[in-house]
Amino acid sequence: MQALIAKRLFIGLVTMLAVSIIIFLGTKILPGDAAQIRLGQSASAENLANLREKLGLDRPYYQQYLTWLGNFLSGDLGNSLSGDAPISGLIADRYKNTLIVSALTALIGVPISLALGIAAAMYPDSYLDRSVSMLSVVLVAAPEFFTATLLVMFFVLFLGLGSTIVSGSTEGMGLFALIGHFALPIATLCFVIASQMIRMSRAALLNVMASPYIEMAILKGLPRRRIILRHALLNAIGPIVNVVALNLAYLVTGVIVVEVYFSYQGLATLIVQGVQTRDYVMVQSLGMIFCAVYVVIMLIADIAAIMSNPRLRHPR
Repeated sequence: MQALIAKRLFIGLVTMLAVSIIIFLGTKILPGDAAQIRLGQSASAENLANLREKLGLDRPYYQQYLTWLGNFLSGDLGNSLSGDAPISGLIADRYKNTLIVSALTALIGVPISLALGIAAAMYPDSYLDRSVSMLSVVLVAAPEFFTATLLVMFFVLFLGLGSTIVSGSTEGMGLFALIGHFALPIATLCFVIASQMIRMSRAALLNVMASPYIEMAILKGLPRRRIILRHALLNAIGPIVNVVALNLAYLVTGVIVVEVYFSYQGLATLIVQGVQTRDYVMVQSLGMIFCAVYVVIMLIADIAAIMSNPRLRHPR
């Protein structure tokens, strides 16, 4: 277990380093820079040169990157190039919205999705199985903005419930008040993650159900419900945990479309603003935070899968 954790951590650090380089180069190949955007197209060459020197944009790329990397490793996220505001302060103002929506989506969407996948595997080729499978295929084919548009048309335009813009403070709100405040973003994300988790949990269970020991349990007359819940589920937990972890990572790092669509101020909209203003310092800081969250979640998923199924500790 210790060797596995060390290996995963090393891979995670290499991944984060590669992500930081890719994001840095990606912001540099875009036209313009933070100085040009701050001063506008009518700025003089002298003013642009002075601001670029102040922001450190006149130095070679490798020096800019190494300076940022050293500051990040020391815990200093630096200041935004587009407004000189501390990046840690900008993140502190917005991370709650992203975490609240992600946590509520996971709390609601994950149990329902897994229950539907297990129920479909429990009664294969039944009306329930076919309906759930068709639903998951439809959800896989529907992108986030399309699902969000349908929800807005039905709830906001047709029923007159909710709003297309999610704004306002969430301080002091209880659980049900938060669910009501972020109802449409949560519903959109629940549909997105449900498509993958339903299909994966159903497929993993049906694959285990084809094992010889399961066939023996069936021949002995054990009820199918007991076979799945007590014998098959733990052996199928590996791929199920992995798909749950991937979707949890998506909820924290990949909700850009949903945040922009509903105009609520989270970390995803902040990184979009960073790209628009060519603020590579802020984009890289957020990219590294997202990457670290992904690495940690996947590490937890690997450990959980191995602990739940001792056979995974011996791949042979």
